[in-house]
Amino acid sequence: MQQLSMFDMMEKPAEAAMPLAGRVRPKTLSEFVGQEHLLGPGCMLRTLIENDRISSMIFWGPPGVGKTTLASIIAGQTKSEFINFSAVTSGIKEIKEVMKQAEDAALRGIRTVLFVDEIHRFNKAQQDAFLPYVEKGSIVLIGATTENPSFEVNGALLSRCKVFVLKPLTEDNIVALLTHALNAKEGFGENHVKMSEEQIRAIAEFSNGDARTALNTLEMAVLNGTISADGITVTDEQVAQCISRKSLLYDKSGEEHYNLISALHKSMRNSDPDAAVYWALRMLESGDDPLYIARRMVRFASEDVGIADSNALAVAVNVYQACHYLGVPECNVHIAHAAAYLAMAPKSNALEVACMEVSEDLRTMRAEPVPMWIRNAPTKLMSELEYGKGYRYAHNYEGALTPMPCLPESLAGREYYRPKQSGAEAAVADRLAEIKAWKAAHRDEWTQDE
Repeated sequence: MQQLSMFDMMEKPAEAAMPLAGRVRPKTLSEFVGQEHLLGPGCMLRTLIENDRISSMIFWGPPGVGKTTLASIIAGQTKSEFINFSAVTSGIKEIKEVMKQAEDAALRGIRTVLFVDEIHRFNKAQQDAFLPYVEKGSIVLIGATTENPSFEVNGALLSRCKVFVLKPLTEDNIVALLTHALNAKEGFGENHVKMSEEQIRAIAEFSNGDARTALNTLEMAVLNGTISADGITVTDEQVAQCISRKSLLYDKSGEEHYNLISALHKSMRNSDPDAAVYWALRMLESGDDPLYIARRMVRFASEDVGIADSNALAVAVNVYQACHYLGVPECNVHIAHAAAYLAMAPKSNALEVACMEVSEDLRTMRAEPVPMWIRNAPTKLMSELEYGKGYRYAHNYEGALTPMPCLPESLAGREYYRPKQSGAEAAVADRLAEIKAWKAAHRDEWTQDE
């Protein structure tokens, strides 16, 4: 019986010595696991691949969900040459060299699929270098990114690509991948590995939807398993050692990520800087993306602080930028900075309440036309139709105030923004009360025909 050991792995051919994730990488659509919303029967991406009608596209999704694998399958199934290109190690010189290869291949009737991993890492000039080749059809560009392409990919390039959103793999998806890796010949199929369903599912839960993490963890567990004449037995203790650090931070249901962000949000809302810094740094230690944490803080700055301290938004946005520049682990102090500042800032949810109430009215009420007196009249025809008639330019009046209403008639008197007596918003509340009192006193002065 073949036994697995580090010496055996060293003596095997190079393919066998590859990491497990590389050895069991799917080669066809039928082997691919997950992304059913894109690859299920009748779904758009599957139809494009099966009909060999692919065009340039962007795969947007978290790490380990199959972006590179799917691009490779597309190239194979559509009979194209596949070039794997990394934005981390390549520049414009390398882009031009690859483009020349693609154009030479096109002259021989061979289509080239150029897969660009982490395309968001390319600067504008590097991304622009792809444009003429995408437009000419010299290449089919498939970019992969973990960042929102609306912000990280040039508009000109993005407009020529279809964006497909890849979702984190489900726990069942990961279990299927791990089971295949244990049974497949190219995986551990010849090594007779004994693992329980509970152990496999524990690794799947730990991976948090990332197939690469799951397969690397499985490989670590098997390589540290107990070898006997019957094969390799992986114990609960060995699995626990492989996942112990993260299992302290994320529970088995996978909901702990949301529990932690909830704890951070509520600690800041409750003005508890100690708890806020603790939960923020615990999220970082658990492997959460610092940009995700910073984005939630940007939202908090307006949702829970608002005009009570408008500088809170500036702090949160600056911290996001600092995290973008530095990354982990250096950005931990910036995350702590924002957590403590937002916790200590005066609180007001007046803007959040206003947004919710406006949204409800937009959902349930008729979309009223814009009042004629506050419409622009850039053309003669619009002037003849009385666009802008009766408009009062506030700066022409004392205190820059007029009684002119700006809401549709059906919403007259509606109050959405109600400032609180908290921080700087207390002065805003007093100012708004004065404005409303003046407008009420001068309401009878308003006539549209003036």
